[in-house]
Amino acid sequence: MELAVSSADSLSFGGEIPGAAGAPAFAIHASAASPIPVLIAVPHAGRIYPPALTSAMREPQRAALRLEDRLVDELGSAVAAQTGAALVVAHAPRAMLDLNRAADDVDWEMIAGRPAMRTTHPPPGRRARSGLGLIPRRVPGLGEVWRGRLDHAELEARIAGIHAPYHARVAAELAGLRNRWGAALLLDLHSMPPLGERAGANAAAEFVVGDRFGATSDGGLVATAFACFAEAGARAAHNRPYAGGYALDRHAAPRRGLHALQLEVDRRSYLDASLRERGPGFAATADLLATLVRRLAAEVALLGNGAGVWPMAAE
Repeated sequence: MELAVSSADSLSFGGEIPGAAGAPAFAIHASAASPIPVLIAVPHAGRIYPPALTSAMREPQRAALRLEDRLVDELGSAVAAQTGAALVVAHAPRAMLDLNRAADDVDWEMIAGRPAMRTTHPPPGRRARSGLGLIPRRVPGLGEVWRGRLDHAELEARIAGIHAPYHARVAAELAGLRNRWGAALLLDLHSMPPLGERAGANAAAEFVVGDRFGATSDGGLVATAFACFAEAGARAAHNRPYAGGYALDRHAAPRRGLHALQLEVDRRSYLDASLRERGPGFAATADLLATLVRRLAAEVALLGNGAGVWPMAAE
């Protein structure tokens, strides 16, 4: 199925980064015509660091580089421009708040000044215990990120300004796409350090497709993704070592026409040797991902055929 691409898109903003003089937490590029039923989300490439944030970090430059999905927002923008996919890009940095974590997945030992009315909190999840919860605490190879504890009021401001509006907007965009097409796909776009140093059959994977072990997407979409990578001669892995996180859990509901995949891209494929700036492979990687998005969009449109009208409420 061929899907038309419209250039009549619009740019809007949402949320607010605390301490950044009104800077929006994220941007949304979308066409009112919704030319394809795909939303690309880029949660980990934000680069607006308020001065108070960097001054609270032990080694801000090194920690930021480790935590960011470096320039994957530019990759997502290039793909959206080629395909007409809607695009949401976080401007808030992952060091400030990880949008791929639940709002209560917090290492509470790093939080000071908890309200007296709340005496208990849910236990931290696996990721928070490992140092990479809602507020990253430790980075492999670097250690502790922060000089001291974070005030509870600041945590609440970050959730209210960044996390809540971002996920509300993602849900609304997906609901709109589903109601037009009968089905919609969230492609949660990330980048990963090279896997070559890791042992195992997937060590050389250039792309990792995650669907929470089959829970967040129709299996045909995963098959389409792997066929696309195979035809391009690219090495891809499924769910290992990255199966997806909170964004997929929150927004996917395949039986109701909402599908979600996480895609990890090897940084060497689009960055230079330092893994800091665009490299010679950027254009080719963007072209491959644009082909992938077009094929996934066609499959999603087929899944939506005859689905009828879905409820307007966001998931």
